[in-house]
Amino acid sequence: MTSEATTNRTVQRLRDQLTEAASAIGHAATTTGRATADAVRHPRATAGRTRKASQALPLVWEAVKPALTGRGDWHREYAYTLGEQAFVYGFPYIYNAQLRHRWVTRKPDTDTTPYAAVNHFWHASSLFDASDREGLAPNNDTLYSFAWVDLSGEPVILSHPDMGDRYFTFELVGVTSDNYDYVGQRATGPRAGDFALVGPGWTGDLPEGVRRTATAPSPWVVIVGRTLVAGEHDLGNVHALQRQYRLTPLHLFGKEGARVPERRDVLEPVDATVDPLGPWKTLNAMLAENPPPPHHEVLLKQFAEIGVGPGLDVEAQPEPVKQSLIRAAAAGARLLEQQLLSGEWARVVNGWRYPPPQMGRFGDDFLRRAAEQSFVGVAANDPEEAVYLAAFHDADGSKLATGRYELRFEAGDLPPVDAFWSLTVYGEDRNLVPNPVDRYSIGDRTPGLLTDADGSLTIHLQPESPGPAREPNWLATPGQGVWFAGLRMYLPRREVLDARWECPPINRIG
Repeated sequence: MTSEATTNRTVQRLRDQLTEAASAIGHAATTTGRATADAVRHPRATAGRTRKASQALPLVWEAVKPALTGRGDWHREYAYTLGEQAFVYGFPYIYNAQLRHRWVTRKPDTDTTPYAAVNHFWHASSLFDASDREGLAPNNDTLYSFAWVDLSGEPVILSHPDMGDRYFTFELVGVTSDNYDYVGQRATGPRAGDFALVGPGWTGDLPEGVRRTATAPSPWVVIVGRTLVAGEHDLGNVHALQRQYRLTPLHLFGKEGARVPERRDVLEPVDATVDPLGPWKTLNAMLAENPPPPHHEVLLKQFAEIGVGPGLDVEAQPEPVKQSLIRAAAAGARLLEQQLLSGEWARVVNGWRYPPPQMGRFGDDFLRRAAEQSFVGVAANDPEEAVYLAAFHDADGSKLATGRYELRFEAGDLPPVDAFWSLTVYGEDRNLVPNPVDRYSIGDRTPGLLTDADGSLTIHLQPESPGPAREPNWLATPGQGVWFAGLRMYLPRREVLDARWECPPINRIG
């Protein structure tokens, strides 16, 4: 979990759609790395395997054949290598075009997938439990509030009521998946307030009492809101707060009875399963709608050589270039997935993966911006707001699997936070684990937790209950197969941010 694995089915569907599209576009292209080496030794066998795998996709075969047979030209290969870089650079634009269009225009079959007009909030109404099987590694702590906001014409005012001592946050995210500001308990305080979201280039005056947030890096932004829930009994209180969250365009702010129109006219991404050049057409349209920063001009001039850039037409490119772009998009999607799964982005301590300090704002680190922030979900919190650790191995370096384990925090060495922390277990399928006590996380808000005689806290991680005496400290693991654990720390203290606090390892005891 390098970032919040988002709380809706949409993200998983979009990841699946991208994977399916990449497979449909370039099943053969995904094998190019190893196949190229094989082709040196066994060119006929390699080309034959690839031809058979893509026989139903003649365009794909024509795109990858030169690389596998050695009969290509340098123009084609240059377009391919440049296209891979352009895909990594542009992935957040492509992905967010899909995400925005789905959330704004497509009414879902369930109430767990966001659906709201532009400049309107969608609110989750229930906490995740084991009945949800979408594989999103969800949290069991907060209710989400999402909104796509258009700042191209004027600011939009975000308003919330007095939140008391309840943890809440509104993460403000640009179209590239980088955070640019926050409204919430940490950033702006708990008192009721009105906060102006301001787009690039806007100059003007705001109403008295409205606080300006940082200027957004793009005309379109997404808000990722989280509101802490104490448990099922607390849902009604959070619903009442959610009903008071408001988004109001500046020209309507302060006007009694004013209603924000329900607008759903957003850019429609080009379906890659219908048009193999779809990702590039979508990227060009999104770059025109959300201009990149000026210091990217040199990079965009290179991409323009292959028809990639704000408002450019990839259809105008020569056929070899178009084939190379198709191939690059297919390979690029796999590249991002492999980068994410590699764990190279993390520092491993006692089996726990610690995220880098740049998380949430990778900026010009385009590979990590695409893989660790965008590909994994919607966005990633700044470490100052929340740090998520993930453990896939025990103290001995073995994969967490069927058996009995313990996680023991010494007295006075619990996760150091100013908001809350929670530990959650997920099966290999990234779903919460069914259990008879309906408990899906343990943390500082869990009622009835028992400490040992020396003041330490031991959490029992195993498929069956450890017995009535220790059951309050039990978090169920799958009865078979591997699993992983996630430790979420909201408003972590400096020792977490500096990685001076080391989470203890998970120990196998049977």
